[in-house]
Amino acid sequence: MVDALVSGHVKHYVTDFPTPAITGVKGAIVIPHLGASTEEAEDNCAVMAAKQLRNYLENGNIKNSVNYPDCDMGRRNDNTRLVLLHHNIPNMIGQFTTILAKDNINIADLTNKSKGKYAYTMIDIDSPLPENVVEELKSVGDVLRVRVLG
Repeated sequence: MVDALVSGHVKHYVTDFPTPAITGVKGAIVIPHLGASTEEAEDNCAVMAAKQLRNYLENGNIKNSVNYPDCDMGRRNDNTRLVLLHHNIPNMIGQFTTILAKDNINIADLTNKSKGKYAYTMIDIDSPLPENVVEELKSVGDVLRVRVLG
């Protein structure tokens, strides 16, 4: 690239991986490879993280988690939203729906996503959730956490 710049075959070259050979060559625009470390980028990341945390706390949606998959059912409306963090093994959904059906609880919407050994299930129901049902869901083997929103 240095030869191409010096000979005029290339007028400008931008790189964020500068080497001593390219630094100072006319037409070479060298920038640091720290785009995520600028003040503006750090502010944007902080705002994004705060929005994602709020969305998780208010709606149960997950985005950019290390251990769990992205999972989004939008804004929670008047329905009660049940969110379950659990191991990614067969028959977890069947166990959850069986417990809800036993108490005559209707499922309005449901999504389940997995990432490696973990899974995340979101269930909207159109009635309040009795505490005994919450406790029964918590007692299912391989359930790590149960949250009720609403």
